[in-house]
Amino acid sequence: MSTIQGIKQRFGILGRSPLLDNALERAIRVAPTDLSVLITGESGVGKESFSLVIHALSARKHNQFIAINCGAIPEGTINSELFGHEKGSFTGAVNDRKGYFETVDNGTIFLDEIGEMPLDTQSYLLRLLESGEFIRVGSSKPQKTNVRVIAATNVNLEDKISKGKFREDLYYRLSTVPINVPSLRERPEDINLLFRKFSSDFAEKYRTPPIQLDERAKLILENYAWPGNIRELKNMAEQVSLLSDDRLLDADKLLDLFPYLLKRNLPSLEKQFNNEGLNEREILYKLLFEMRSDLVDLKTLVYELIRSNNLQVPDPEQLLQLKAAISMPTNGHESQRERNFTHHNWQETPAEDNSEPYSKPVILNPNSKQYDTMEIVDEKLSLVEMEKDMIKKALKKYKSRRKEAAEELGISERTLYRKIKEYDIDE
Repeated sequence: MSTIQGIKQRFGILGRSPLLDNALERAIRVAPTDLSVLITGESGVGKESFSLVIHALSARKHNQFIAINCGAIPEGTINSELFGHEKGSFTGAVNDRKGYFETVDNGTIFLDEIGEMPLDTQSYLLRLLESGEFIRVGSSKPQKTNVRVIAATNVNLEDKISKGKFREDLYYRLSTVPINVPSLRERPEDINLLFRKFSSDFAEKYRTPPIQLDERAKLILENYAWPGNIRELKNMAEQVSLLSDDRLLDADKLLDLFPYLLKRNLPSLEKQFNNEGLNEREILYKLLFEMRSDLVDLKTLVYELIRSNNLQVPDPEQLLQLKAAISMPTNGHESQRERNFTHHNWQETPAEDNSEPYSKPVILNPNSKQYDTMEIVDEKLSLVEMEKDMIKKALKKYKSRRKEAAEELGISERTLYRKIKEYDIDE
């Protein structure tokens, strides 16, 4: 079996990410078989390269390979393109025509953007995968073909199944062996390696010195989200190689050319992120929920002190204003104690001595040594500092055991490792 490093050199795949190696290892293992493969991943991660690896390592490597973008073929002609048609079967069909599944017999077909395939075409494809038979458009005679199908998608097919836009039986037939290609933001250790490769290729092609980045500029690239993945990184490397007069680029010059590199997606309630994209939001939500819990506990303590000490409040309006300022929403349900507070029910329990309405203070002996001196701390309101502080607390709680600390924070161990490195946290 070919080694992962040998496959990387042969097909020009760069990266040392464990996620990338896992995906390549799975592709190498499934290649010698005839099983259908479903390659998933965001747009621009290089899914077609994985289909080429599978074909080149299979017994079909000397036969034809063809890549088809299902989203680029009009719905009215895709059946004819894939399965062929008979003369006169529709307007414009002046001759018989072979489809891709017929011409690539004994070879490999790569169906990109399989999620865009129409439902009726999905039915024909399912029959072909199950029996090896297909029927040309306008014909009634089934034909046989021996084609290996590799499909790819950048959308969640399970969501499409739930909406009735993709056949569930076809999904399980295609995903005999699923392979997930990691996005660029999931492999930050490969970003600068890929940038050097793209800038070197540009420099060699146009005979110019290659662009180099300083450490701060490299850090900016590693922390950018890269929604366009490798395709976007290559485009940026070529732009900076052309537009920059300096061959050594610092962070300021890089940001002058690409100010969007500092753009950060703030937490949102909309369902528009997936997997790793949710990690920072989950940390912030966890922090806010803990703050809310602390505030509720504080309110409960104040109510209990007022009740147990038979205190009378001299100015109810001030307390009502205070309550309105610190109250948190409780889904429209108000506790009995809060209703009593709103209607001035604290006055129902009078002080024992009306001449001295404050004869029962909360702390009866303020000079006692059992009470510590209070110190007012100026709390930091930076989200970055709060996130950093939570990570430190989790690591301290679990004695630097990252896996348990990551579970406590509600993020992956890999994201925790990246945050530790980013914030330079001592473990």
